[in-house]
Amino acid sequence: MYPIDLNDLRQSIVANVSASLAEDVASGDINAALIAEHSEAHARVITRETAVICGVDWVNEVFHQLDPNVRLEWHVRDGDRVAANDTLVEINGKARSLLTGERAALNFLQLLSATATRAAHFVAMLEGTGVNLLDTRKTLPGLRLAQKYAVTCGGGQSHRMGLYDAFLIKENHILACGGISAAVAAARDLAPGRAVEVETEKLSELAEALEAGADVIMLDNFSLEDTRTAVATTAGRARLEASGNVNADTLRGIAETGVDYISMGTLTKDVTAIDLSMRLFIED
Repeated sequence: MYPIDLNDLRQSIVANVSASLAEDVASGDINAALIAEHSEAHARVITRETAVICGVDWVNEVFHQLDPNVRLEWHVRDGDRVAANDTLVEINGKARSLLTGERAALNFLQLLSATATRAAHFVAMLEGTGVNLLDTRKTLPGLRLAQKYAVTCGGGQSHRMGLYDAFLIKENHILACGGISAAVAAARDLAPGRAVEVETEKLSELAEALEAGADVIMLDNFSLEDTRTAVATTAGRARLEASGNVNADTLRGIAETGVDYISMGTLTKDVTAIDLSMRLFIED
């Protein structure tokens, strides 16, 4: 729905890596100092399980900030599918630099590849339905743009980035504004041209959101029967997003009702890191 701005992404990568190194390295890596300063090393990062890769630029940035002389040779790109024991990247440089950057680099690669892999799993379940899978704002603090990018690497789409780029009028906004119609009207006055989405919990609220002219209507925890009715009632006057109680068991059935989008917070908040390993070889 809302494409990721590549300039914003680049700035986010630099900031993510800087923060990661600040908390891990701080005043200096006393462990790497055990290794002779002149020692050169070769490292190879492998995956121990199948995955969809994401995080190449974060790994590159880790070693760029630590030591610009480190050389990385990637065998994969973001979005590539890999199998267990595949080599992802080979790294050459000072042994100290490789050891200092190992954990920060793997943290990004493990987490973002896990997010991309999870998204790809659910996208595959939607094949043939024409429904687009959306992420949500339920991301790890400080890594919103990173995880949303990872979802796109898995074939999903990015929903709004935050509270600033589009309206999503939820239950409490509706209560505070005095109703759906009033909330939509206020949004149109405040920011003409911005997309307006309204969260609804029953068919009567859907009818009100349609009457108010919402661009997108979220069907929150609708039954399959009510979702089908909502699709028929809407008849293309707004785009419909199904949300709530979406999992591997319910996803396909919801998609087959004819909604435009399905959003899942689990894409970003319930990920398990991909199992990766970096093997280091000291060179003579």
